[in-house]
Amino acid sequence: MIRLFHVSDVHFGREDKAAVAWFDALVASERPDAVVMTGDLTMRARRSEFAAGLAWLRGLDRPVTVEVGNHDLPYFNPWQRLFAPYRRIRAIEELIEKPIDLPGVTIIPLKTTARAQFRFNWASGRVSRRALGKALALAADAPSDHLVFIACHHPLIEPRRKASSQTHHGAEALGALAEAGADAVLTGHVHDAFDIEQQVGGATVRLIGAGTLSERTRSTPPSFNEIRIEGGAFEVVCRTMAPEPDEVLPVEEPEAA
Repeated sequence: MIRLFHVSDVHFGREDKAAVAWFDALVASERPDAVVMTGDLTMRARRSEFAAGLAWLRGLDRPVTVEVGNHDLPYFNPWQRLFAPYRRIRAIEELIEKPIDLPGVTIIPLKTTARAQFRFNWASGRVSRRALGKALALAADAPSDHLVFIACHHPLIEPRRKASSQTHHGAEALGALAEAGADAVLTGHVHDAFDIEQQVGGATVRLIGAGTLSERTRSTPPSFNEIRIEGGAFEVVCRTMAPEPDEVLPVEEPEAA
């Protein structure tokens, strides 16, 4: 069995220190095959926050891939956001958007952040043609017997209508990825866990969201997802820092429009 720990939205600067320590202890004791971190490593993209995040990621001592979240772009410096938005992220450059190949599964990064957009809410996602092209090329190179997981920060579509805003070009990206053989899209951003089965053309794609290890929880306690892969199938267990036992997330259908 291959086991992935899918964690998101740690928000160093507003991290829940007890939750981070709990996660670290589980990584050390259970030794997952890889850690997939789907963005918002920091709260305000400060140097000190990236330094803390890098130390944390390296301390996990496991294969790691990290996606860039909207909170990982400069917040208080408009000039830097427009002209050097990823400068501070270079501290963790060796882990950013790193593809991972494991027995039976290929994990492919997809960038969904943008330094600026033609709308007021720049925290929302956007998939560029270049980013999608890179992901599709990696999917084409994946072994034919592998599950293909796409890792990005923003949900590509809104299977739950309570979400705040659409990812620009997300639906088109999901369609192209499904056609290329993607089995699941792993995301963060919304701070709650879900596992939703989406029909895209003639394909089925699982949309899987992770919770948060920050102080900014929503409907669930601090949590992450454990994805268990065996025999060409997989299940998602939401592991929460709570007295209740962990449980397999039910695979939901999207809400009707």
